[in-house]
Amino acid sequence: MTVLDFALPSTLEAHEPPEARGLARDGVRLLVGTGDSVTHHRFTDLPELLNPGDLLVVNTSGTLPAAVPVSGSRLVLHFSTELPGGRWLVELRRDTGKSTVPYPDAVAGERHPMPGNASVTLAEPFSTGRLWAATVDTPGFARIEAYLNRYGRPIRYGYVPREWPIGFYQTVFAVSPGSAEMPSAARPFTDRLVTRLVAHGVQFAPVLLHTGVASPEAHERPYPERFSVPATTARVVNRARADGGRVIAVGTTAVRAIETAADPHGEVRPAQGWTDLVVTPDRGVRVVSGLLTGFHEPRASHLDLLAAVAGTELLDRCYRAALAGGYLWHEFGDLNLLLP
Repeated sequence: MTVLDFALPSTLEAHEPPEARGLARDGVRLLVGTGDSVTHHRFTDLPELLNPGDLLVVNTSGTLPAAVPVSGSRLVLHFSTELPGGRWLVELRRDTGKSTVPYPDAVAGERHPMPGNASVTLAEPFSTGRLWAATVDTPGFARIEAYLNRYGRPIRYGYVPREWPIGFYQTVFAVSPGSAEMPSAARPFTDRLVTRLVAHGVQFAPVLLHTGVASPEAHERPYPERFSVPATTARVVNRARADGGRVIAVGTTAVRAIETAADPHGEVRPAQGWTDLVVTPDRGVRVVSGLLTGFHEPRASHLDLLAAVAGTELLDRCYRAALAGGYLWHEFGDLNLLLP
């Protein structure tokens, strides 16, 4: 169920990192939606917008340079998710020179050569067929991640016209590489801002969820992804809720991880493995009481998750204000704090 539709003009797409626009990472704008108001801020205002005792749940996944060209062609492979047994989910896209577009003509059994005498062989389509389960051969590299660090580049789409080094796609919390695309809601955090938040009495709790490739054309539901909620995080979250603090997820990935680990009563338990949870308004949330997130595209499936946290009325008010106020979309854009 898509809960929000609107027209997004290209002028509101962030085409480069804020650093290239003369801003610090934490200098992006922040739109705050509460139960009765929508207000406009900078991200550096975040400590004053939260209460002592609030808890921020952050994703510690690092971003892989997950795009690799197919040798001798205009195709590019996006490495999405490592499967049990060593295979990977991959997506084939065609490089138009300005962006990449879906490549619908893939066939099972095809072998696609890559730099360094490596190759990917498609096994069978996964889900809608946009993604393929594939075997990967990377001679000289024990791990695919090491191969990607040598030959890959960050995944980017048409609204980002030039390449940026992988460092622009890492968050301050990234310690475990594994995401095909950046958990971008955490990008504006800096060491200094985290220090200010801690000094204000705001707590942090880490989770891990390795996010796969997005579907900018089809807006598909999220598919299973690897996650981990440590025992310490479970205890901290449960204590914060018992003490009356708000549990605010930093990004939709953090919502998916922490809600997967919650029982029907909202008690969080240590958990790890694969999550196929899809958070919708019908399902609701059991743990999360607020969300810090970027602005999502029209009809994007993530909007259902936002509505599950904030409600459709508040979400609609926020997006109307963001469009009218010239906020920027996508991974290098501005942020939205939802505190229903």
